[in-house]
Parts: sequence; structure tokens; C-alpha cells
Amino acid sequence: MGAGNKAADAVILEIEVDETTWKEVADPETLVHRAAGATETALGQDLSQAVVTVSLATDDEVARLNKQWRNKPGPTNVLSFPAPPAMPLPPGEPRLLGDIILAAGVVKCEAEQQDKSLEDHLVHLVVHGILHLMDYDHISEAEATRMENLEVDILNVLGIADPYA
Repeated sequence: MGAGNKAADAVILEIEVDETTWKEVADPETLVHRAAGATETALGQDLSQAVVTVSLATDDEVARLNKQWRNKPGPTNVLSFPAPPAMPLPPGEPRLLGDIILAAGVVKCEAEQQDKSLEDHLVHLVVHGILHLMDYDHISEAEATRMENLEVDILNVLGIADPYA
């Protein structure tokens, strides 16, 4: 299933949902749009000519990608693949920011373990993934603090509790 962008002045989202593994989330497309819109607003950037692909996938698919691209076994909650910055585009075409892939089973298990709703955890991980596409990272402690603080601020605007508390 795919969904285009809901608002003309927001990032263009291409959303793919594996309906079998993500069936517990009633309207994942709306949640992804909320997360993307709040992140764009918080960053103060016009991303209306940018495309992000969000794939709500199976654990098996994420495990395959994790092994292929990161040489790590098993699935992880979210993978982000930024597009090359100098990727050539035809005139008038929106630029690709990159792809975000989330693993259904891992995300559900984490939400249960952390005593939060699956929907709130999904929104958090989409925000996290978009920040990675926008060159945020958590390799160093300073980077992690900066990224986590931004995530907390974005989630607060959406009425979602601090996931790091």
C-alpha cells in the first residue's frame, strides 16, 4: 500500500505498509505524516520538494537489510538510508532525502517492554529516522544528546511523552 503527501507544503512521503505485520496500527499512514510534519516544523526547513520513503516492514526484511548494509545480524527497530547529497535529478523533480524502514515485531516488542503505545513508539522512530536523513546522528555523546533533545521536543509537540525518561 502506498500513500502520497497530505499537505502541499510538507515533505513528500511514499509510505509502504506490510498490512499483515502492521495490522495492529489502525492508521499508520496518518501517524507517519504527523511525525514527518512535526519534524519538518521543528527543523525549520521547507522540505516540500523532498521525498522520504517510509517502509513499515517485516522483521525478516529489516534483518536482511541490516546484514546487507551494516553487516549486523538480525533485525533492528529502524534503519535509515540517506540519499547521496549530490544525486542528479531531472529538472523540477523533488530531491530524495532517503528511506526509512521499520521492523514490525521489533517495534511492537520494544513498545511493550517500554510500556508505551505501539503508535507512540512508531511516531518516535519515524522522527528518529527522519533526523538521521537530515544528518543527525548519535555516534558521540554530544551528538546523541543533541538528537535526543530534538526528538523529545518534537514528540512533546505531538503530545507524546519523553521516550528517554
